[in-house]
Amino acid sequence: KELTKEVSEVRKQVEELTKEISKLRRQNEHLQGLLIERSKGSAQTEYKDKLFRSIFGKPENRQWTLSLYNAVNGSNYKNPDEISFNTLEDVLYVRMKNDVSFMFMSEMNLWEHQSTFNPNMPMRFFLYASRLYDKYVFSNEYFRYSSKLQTVPTPKCVCFYNGNEDQPDNIELRLSQAFGGDGDIEVRVTMLNINHGKNKTLMEACEPLREYSWFVDRVRLHQAELKASEDAIKSEDATKSQQTGWKVLDAAVDKALDKMPDTFVVKSFLLAHKAEIKGMFLDDYNEETFKREVRAEALQDAFTIVATNMILDGNYPISSIVKMSTLPEDTIREMAAKLNVKL
Repeated sequence: KELTKEVSEVRKQVEELTKEISKLRRQNEHLQGLLIERSKGSAQTEYKDKLFRSIFGKPENRQWTLSLYNAVNGSNYKNPDEISFNTLEDVLYVRMKNDVSFMFMSEMNLWEHQSTFNPNMPMRFFLYASRLYDKYVFSNEYFRYSSKLQTVPTPKCVCFYNGNEDQPDNIELRLSQAFGGDGDIEVRVTMLNINHGKNKTLMEACEPLREYSWFVDRVRLHQAELKASEDAIKSEDATKSQQTGWKVLDAAVDKALDKMPDTFVVKSFLLAHKAEIKGMFLDDYNEETFKREVRAEALQDAFTIVATNMILDGNYPISSIVKMSTLPEDTIREMAAKLNVKL
């Protein structure tokens, strides 16, 4: 009875520790998110603008912005000088920076580029829009207390997706999906898949977008080819392995630019900003590597908790603990010894 009572107390302690670990893990995830956001603002320096934003969000490339606008909206406007950019910068709004936003034809156009599928984009657009409209109200003659209706630009929210996960050509994301469909606020975001081979009609209507899609696809292709050939020289040392990854990506960008047809309208721009382009890709690579390491560490912690609970339960053979936790048998035995449990 005393042994049973002692085991029961230990289990309660383990449960409390598990809850505390979960709490710490949530705090850790929050801190990691802050670190990632901070790295975007500091590590990228002059390279902080992503490739999509660099091509379609710069005033000197207004003609390409207008071409993409026409392709998305089925229009045929000719004057790119009518586009007025109002993209949020993180200098003004801490941890709040969107990719491309501009005023055109009485519309507030918000564009985001995503390399991973994110169903929470409507909320992000909602937050972006609130700050953009705040700027608009402040800088225009908008009389919020007037008895007459004050008109505002029509919001148009588009997310351009080119991640590795397969997605349809077109998806409509709604903010109401986050709160069950019944609410007084709605945000609709059109997500367009701009991976090479997707949305052919859109690509045919916008030459710069088609070329951008081709370039990203070729960088990925050459990166995979070069990575396979470099596997033999990879070191187990994490730093050297990461350096090898950087070299592969650097060479992949060079190869994609070399293979790009001279007829591509974006080629001269990419070549003129070759160093910046490489910086953008390397920043993305560093961020993805960091995220994978964080996820792997969290997963390892979860397996350790599973093994600990099974060891303390006392009713599981070591083979079952190894199978459920995926930890090596030697590690399980060392854990059991520390917990004074005989397996």
